[in-house]
Amino acid sequence: MSWSPAADRNKDPILAVLTQALPGAATVLEVASGTGQHAAHFAAARPDWDWQPTDADPRSLAAIASHTAELANVRPPLALDVLAARWPESLGRFTAAYCANLLHIAEWGACAALMAGAARHLVPGGMLFVYGPYLVDGEPTAPGNVAFDADLRGRNAAWGLRRLGDVVDAAEHAGLVFEQRFDLPANNLLLVFRSAAR
Repeated sequence: MSWSPAADRNKDPILAVLTQALPGAATVLEVASGTGQHAAHFAAARPDWDWQPTDADPRSLAAIASHTAELANVRPPLALDVLAARWPESLGRFTAAYCANLLHIAEWGACAALMAGAARHLVPGGMLFVYGPYLVDGEPTAPGNVAFDADLRGRNAAWGLRRLGDVVDAAEHAGLVFEQRFDLPANNLLLVFRSAAR
């Protein structure tokens, strides 16, 4: 079974924020679920959440299914390419969307695509949570994040930590409002956006 030590380390701090933001029943679309560890952990802790995991990699879909097989509130994982011009309408609408550790290991266009897709598939007033490391103007970057950014760019010139301001701009362009940021362990942030109430 696929396993990510990083996903295991950060699951509890993220869950605490999600629970604060979504205290009641919710339908959640997870974008780029990876191994499925977060889907399994969050859904087990919150049986009132109806969780839809997705990923672009067929191998990840098998790992997600394995991690979540015993959870009645996790839907079968779906193939979803964030960069698709339009995500399938069959996805439906969700109370919230969640994406962890994608933007720094994808081309920059994935950010705009994530924001546009989430905006289309959130109910009015729905929330988007985006977790990962960021560069924040006016704040010192932790040495570990500086090294991580250099390593990413060394592996792929299109990768790297994203500026928080650029991510917020992309979200606002898609019609999402930046509401809050939570500073979490290991120099990561959880960003909270909300779709316009229409």
